[in-house]
Amino acid sequence: MNHIVSADWVKEHINEITVIDCRFHLAVPDKGLIEYHENHIPGAHYMDLNKDLSNKVDTHGGRHPLPDFQELHRKLQNIGVHDGGKVLLYDDQNGAMASRLWFLLKILGHEHVLILDGGYREWLKQEYPVTPEVPLQEKRDTFTFKVIEEEFVMHMEEVKSQLSTFQSGAAYLLDAREPNRYRGLEEPIDKVAGHIPGALNFFWMENMENGKWKKTEALQERFSQLDPSKEIVVYCGSGVTACPTFFALKEAGYEKVKVYAGSWSDWISYTDNPISKIKN
Repeated sequence: MNHIVSADWVKEHINEITVIDCRFHLAVPDKGLIEYHENHIPGAHYMDLNKDLSNKVDTHGGRHPLPDFQELHRKLQNIGVHDGGKVLLYDDQNGAMASRLWFLLKILGHEHVLILDGGYREWLKQEYPVTPEVPLQEKRDTFTFKVIEEEFVMHMEEVKSQLSTFQSGAAYLLDAREPNRYRGLEEPIDKVAGHIPGALNFFWMENMENGKWKKTEALQERFSQLDPSKEIVVYCGSGVTACPTFFALKEAGYEKVKVYAGSWSDWISYTDNPISKIKN
């Protein structure tokens, strides 16, 4: 795997990388920041899913709209992210929040972004040092601002225009939510249950095994029914847990992968959009 590193590797290279703590709990939005102030990997800065990695919720765009990229770029540069420098991301939500920032950094064109395998739990398990000390913000070298959103992001109008393509199998639309939400049997978060017609269910947590990312070969086996020459679009409830599957597909060698940024919560905000359910 090219972008997954062990706690041992991080410990050895801690002074050479910019570390970002992405812990966030959807049910208790302030909990991640509180935990960060209690202890974190030395030198780590904190970025909040709602305040830093998303924009304000509106009528459309889903529960976690993409952030203002110029503002995100400024925040990242101010904590030391720069061209050519390595960035290490971690959370304790099975890589969901770290993957969100990994995805956003891909849109900003940064090539050297890593995720800590096993997250903060693995760091603690290895009994490596932690601290409550918040590092000073230190802008280093240049982090060139560029946005290559069209390469990695799909929006509602594009998804809708390609429904027949997804339904025919000429391209793939993957729903990363739990199977019962995909099937429309339950919906604990959004107002409408079901899935986008033509979508296949690939639950995001199945990218993991025993709290760590599956090895490259296992990820390739997981996605083996998908033709790598065809485009793949991933969505979830709000555009967050689609990112671990985007990341896993990239690790498995798939190149033509995008995220439907608004995801299901955006899709159902348009009342004329079709939905599908599986009753049996």
